Amino acid sequence: MFESLLQPMTLGPTRLRNRIFNPPHGTTLGNRGVVTDDLIAYHLARARGGVGLIIMESMTVHPSYGFEEAFLYAGSDRIVDGLNQLATRCRAEGTPVFGQLFHAGRGVRLSHDGSRPLSYSASDVPDERYRVVPVPMPNDMVWELIESYVDAAGRLAAAELDGVEILASMGYLIAQFLNPETNRRADEFGGALENRMRLLREIVNRSRERIGPDKTLGVRITLDEKTEKGLPAEEMITVCQQLEADGNIDYFSVISGSSASPDGWIHVFPPMSVAPGFVADDAARLKQAVSKPVLVAGRINQPQLAADILDQGKADMIGMARALIADPEFVSKVAAGRTEDIRACVGCNQACVGHRLAHFPVSCIQHPLSGRERVLGDIRPAASPKKILVLGGGPAGMKAAVTAAERGHQVELHEQTGRLGGQVNLAEALPGRAEFGGITTNLQHELQRAGVEIRLNSRLDADAVRRITPHHVILAIGAKPRRPDVEVEGTEMVDAWAVIDGTAVPGNSVVIADWSCDWSGLGVAEKLARDGHHVRLLSGGSVAGESIQAIVRDQWIGVLHGLGVEMIPFARFYGALDGSAYFQHMTGGEAIVCEAVDTVVTCSAPRADRGCDWLENLDDLPVSRIGDAVAPRTVEEAVLEGLRLGLEI
Repeated sequence: MFESLLQPMTLGPTRLRNRIFNPPHGTTLGNRGVVTDDLIAYHLARARGGVGLIIMESMTVHPSYGFEEAFLYAGSDRIVDGLNQLATRCRAEGTPVFGQLFHAGRGVRLSHDGSRPLSYSASDVPDERYRVVPVPMPNDMVWELIESYVDAAGRLAAAELDGVEILASMGYLIAQFLNPETNRRADEFGGALENRMRLLREIVNRSRERIGPDKTLGVRITLDEKTEKGLPAEEMITVCQQLEADGNIDYFSVISGSSASPDGWIHVFPPMSVAPGFVADDAARLKQAVSKPVLVAGRINQPQLAADILDQGKADMIGMARALIADPEFVSKVAAGRTEDIRACVGCNQACVGHRLAHFPVSCIQHPLSGRERVLGDIRPAASPKKILVLGGGPAGMKAAVTAAERGHQVELHEQTGRLGGQVNLAEALPGRAEFGGITTNLQHELQRAGVEIRLNSRLDADAVRRITPHHVILAIGAKPRRPDVEVEGTEMVDAWAVIDGTAVPGNSVVIADWSCDWSGLGVAEKLARDGHHVRLLSGGSVAGESIQAIVRDQWIGVLHGLGVEMIPFARFYGALDGSAYFQHMTGGEAIVCEAVDTVVTCSAPRADRGCDWLENLDDLPVSRIGDAVAPRTVEEAVLEGLRLGLEI
């Protein structure tokens, strides 16, 4: 079924063992612009997992966009030794390594000292997302930049990387030169398409001269920037055809979206609400127009989908960034016929993109080992196997049970309800969020594979615990809803969790008092609006969903706007009386009054479940609390704490 994924192929002079590649993505695992042992360990895990090709994260090339605190910097010879070590070790595992070169142009969100740096672009057209007005790059500087790209390509070749990729996509600098909406120049780099593509063409052709014929040279492009003023696909196809005619390019890699606008940015790191494999048709369109191999990436997280894209001839190679963050062994599991063991990415963006944009090392809420390979990756058998009792079948309890069992402990997991998953079961029940339930599905499969004994609908007392005779108890019993400490009279007030699980049915006119500013307020608002309710969402933050990853939040807010949900920020809930709900603006102090309210739905601060306190005084039995049973947070912290405790016992 997956033979097409496992077929070898060549990209220029580079031979690859299969058709799956790890696309460029920021990791924040470098340091001061150079490769670190942590970055090597990260990529080595994917090479050992069988991936056919690694294309490293974007490396900057010129001081006008250096930012060595955030990017690898290929504008200095300091980059060479670390790259060489990384490539050598990954090649020893059978995986070639390419490097990607880029300049963001006007898309500057970073600073060296807190002040706003100058940004440069083709022209002074403002950036909609970053709200930056760039400096038109002087002609001499453009030629200097070209030489910087070429010198950087030479450094990658000197480091014995197998190839070089030029980023000309997603609204960054080269794309800004290509697009007539952002390129208003009157020199040899502006005007007709032939001039607008001169920057890219010079970089590609001169880089080929520098790196020679024995290295692969590719370019990453976007056909659909998913925003109003993106470069037309027809012009990008013409650019690719001209590059191919020049005879110096070995492949094209297709992605979607743009960094220049909120709607485009959503499609650079598409959340679960975006259809899987949505870029495949763009790749197919380019493939019909060029003869060189076409690579594609964008929300491809299942082997079935990847194989289908190849089998239909839409692309020659499949990129899986977040899928390989969630499961570095994705490819080896496919090759071994163990596709049911794949830990599928759920498109939440929380610890991958979310960490990167917050300047923390990339990771995964399901697989905390990603980005922590050197810290947590050495999973050794327990020196003295014990009987472990886990109470609570949410993500924290499941991950602790799996990890302890994999180390050789005998593990029983008891869940007081009839279903594993905890709050994941609520999140997946919301519109468009079913994929989030994959977290539970993946952990359940790991429990079974690890041999954990699972008991549902199980409530234990002291005598029952004594009969089990555990050496250690893990309390992962989660959190409970908290009723706001306000006065409510003559108006119905229910909790968001009760609305999601169906135990509460609100009236027609609903006000959501959203303290949490997370998935619950946004999700309940969408659910009720789609069910025909009139919905007002009043959030305690500067924006609804402030606590969740920005791309996920921004896309969700667009959906709510389309459904007619009224959204008010900075609202502190004070209570409800006879059909009116009362709030206070958190910075202005004025009252906000919502009238004609049938039901107030609260998304309040959850409370850690302090049940089972009696265990801590039971026969000197060691007891550990993890996850929301300690303090309510998210799936990420629950799984991470479950892993760490499972490694420690």
